[in-house]
Amino acid sequence: MVHQNVANLVAILVLALCGLVASRVAPQAQGTKWAVLIAGSNGYVNYRHQADICHAYQILKRGGLNDKNIIVFMYDDIANNPENPHKGVIINRPGGPNVYPGVPKDYTGDAVTAANFLAVILGDEKAVKGGSGKVVKSGPNDHIFIYYADHGSSGLIAMPSGDYLYANQFITTLKTKHASGTYKTMVIYLEACESGSMFEGLLPEGLNIYATTASNAQESSYATYCDGVGMEEYTTCLGDLYSISWMEDSDRADINTETLEKQYEVVKNRTFAGGDEGSHVMQYGDMVINKDTLDLYMGASKSKRSILISDTITPSVPVEQRDADLFYLRQKWIRAPAGSQEKAEARKKLDEALLDREHVDRSVKAIGQFLFGSAIDADNKLNSVRQAGSPLVDDWDCLKTMVETYKEYCGALNSYGMKYTRAFANICNAGVGKDQMARAAAQACS
Repeated sequence: MVHQNVANLVAILVLALCGLVASRVAPQAQGTKWAVLIAGSNGYVNYRHQADICHAYQILKRGGLNDKNIIVFMYDDIANNPENPHKGVIINRPGGPNVYPGVPKDYTGDAVTAANFLAVILGDEKAVKGGSGKVVKSGPNDHIFIYYADHGSSGLIAMPSGDYLYANQFITTLKTKHASGTYKTMVIYLEACESGSMFEGLLPEGLNIYATTASNAQESSYATYCDGVGMEEYTTCLGDLYSISWMEDSDRADINTETLEKQYEVVKNRTFAGGDEGSHVMQYGDMVINKDTLDLYMGASKSKRSILISDTITPSVPVEQRDADLFYLRQKWIRAPAGSQEKAEARKKLDEALLDREHVDRSVKAIGQFLFGSAIDADNKLNSVRQAGSPLVDDWDCLKTMVETYKEYCGALNSYGMKYTRAFANICNAGVGKDQMARAAAQACS
C-alpha cells in the first residue's frame, strides 16, 4: 500500500512538472514563424545578393516554413540574365546546388522598394504598391526573421528602386511594429557595408528584437566566392562572406539545438579571421533572445545534415563590397578575347568606373575644403567618428537633404560613392545648412 502511494505521488509530481514545462514553452510553440527576405540590388554584377536570398529561402523551406509566411523581395534579373552561364540556375558557392527553384516572387523589379519593405513588416496591405500584396500578418505569439543583403553605408541601406532606407526610418518602423503587439520576438540579419550604423545608438532594448550585422558602423562588408576552383564560368562573386557564413552554418548545424548566440560566434570568427580581410560582425538589441535556438526562426530541421553544403569550406579571397564591381569589370576585360570589340568595350567600362570614383573622391574633398577650410581640417571633419554607442547623426532629415543636394549637383551616389554618407552626416553634425551645402556642391562639381 505504501509503495502504491509513493508511486501515485511520483506520478502526480511528474505530471505537474510536465505541465509546468509545457506552460513555459507553449506560447513559443504556438507561434507562427514569419520571414522577410530582401535583396536590395539588381544587375549581374550584384549576382551574390539574390543568390544569398535564394539560399536563405531554401533553408527556411527545408525547416518547414510555409510559403505564405515567407515574403521575398528580389529584382529577379539574375537567373535568366544573358551573362548567366547556366540559365534558370542561381548558385551561392562554386559547384553548389541551384537555390533558385521554388523561390516566391512576391516583390520583383520596381516593386522592390523601401516603402514596400516597411509596409510588409507592419502588415499594411493598403500601403504596398505592386507585387503579390503579401504582408506579415503576425500575432502576439509569432516570431519574425528578417534578412537583408545588399549595399549600404553609414546610416542607410540601398534598394534597386526608389529611395534609400535610412536607419531612423527602419527603427521607427520596428518601434511601431512592437507597439502593435503583433510579434513575440524578432531576429534581423543585415548584410551591408557599415551595417552596424543601422542599429548603433538607435535600437533600444525592450523591443524583443535581436539583430546581427555583417560589419560594424565604420567598415565595409565583404563579398566572397569570387575566384578560384569552380569559378571558371563566372565573372561575378557568388556570395557575401557574412551571409554564406550564417547560411552554411545553418546547413551544417542541427538548428534544433544550436542557438543564435552560437551562430553569431561561428559567423564572427569566419567573417573576420584577422589581418586586413574581413569585417567585425556585431550584435544589437535584446541579448536574451540569442539564447533561442535557430529552429524558432528557421523552422525545425528534420535532419542534422543538409544537401546544400559539404563538410569542406571552399577557400576564397574576400573582396570588399565596394570593390566587387571593379572585380567584375576586370574579369570581363581579362577574359574577353584579345583584340576583340568585347575586350575594348570591357576596358572602356572599367576605365569609366575608375573615373567615376575619382570624380566622387575629388568632389567630396572639394566640398569639405569649401565648408571647413584647409585640406587637413576638412579631412578631420568629414572622417570623424562619434563615440561608440552614439547614432551617426542627430538630424536624419538633414542627412537625407545632404545626400539629395549632392545628387542634384554632383550626381547620384553609386555603391562606391555611398561610403561618403558618413562625411555628409558629419557636415550635418557641424551645423551646415542646405544652402551652404548647395553652394559647396555647385562649386565642387561645376
